[in-house]
Amino acid sequence: MGTDLHELLRSLRVWDVELPSFDPATAPADPLTLFTEWFAEAVAAGQTEPHTMSLATADADGTPDVRTVMLHGADAQGWAFATHAGSRKGRQLAVRPYAALGFYWPVQGRQVRVRGPVTAAPSEEGQADLHARSTGALAAALTGRQSELLGSPEELARASEEAWERAQREPDTPVPSWTLFRLRPDEVEFFQGDAGRRHVRLVYRREREGWARQLLWP
Repeated sequence: MGTDLHELLRSLRVWDVELPSFDPATAPADPLTLFTEWFAEAVAAGQTEPHTMSLATADADGTPDVRTVMLHGADAQGWAFATHAGSRKGRQLAVRPYAALGFYWPVQGRQVRVRGPVTAAPSEEGQADLHARSTGALAAALTGRQSELLGSPEELARASEEAWERAQREPDTPVPSWTLFRLRPDEVEFFQGDAGRRHVRLVYRREREGWARQLLWP
């Protein structure tokens, strides 16, 4: 007998652990401060890879796409991530420079959703970001051809081995296609799960002179 997916899904439970409380009345005036606090708390709670996030983009026809990427930073300029300019997400951002990010930290029942326009940072910033990362990150960037069709696993193995050798030999070698993007949020939502399903949703919306805060029904 094969796996009964629906039965398996019905057997699963969420938030069988004690979740933190969240009083939106105590939230700071800007979303970056709260995001930084929640991120630090996720790290302290042992959340696996808290810096991973879903990145949603759309192509020229409006067809959506989503994938998991790494957060490279967050500051007053926006939430940062990086990719090759010629990758699928790079091409999509070139024609529709708008995206959404989604963080999920299940150990605390928390989500953060961010959306807004995206801009590419100057090339020198992208290269500095790349070279501040690991040798493996540089090797992966040097392997290149992201999202292109692959002929065989052997072809990837050869290209990757050459890239690793170069990354170790020339740690400052540039990768011109590597691009650092920043999403400057129009809206940031913080979701705190509750075992009784009385979830707290606090949304920040950018206004001309700052941020407006509102609660949403769960």
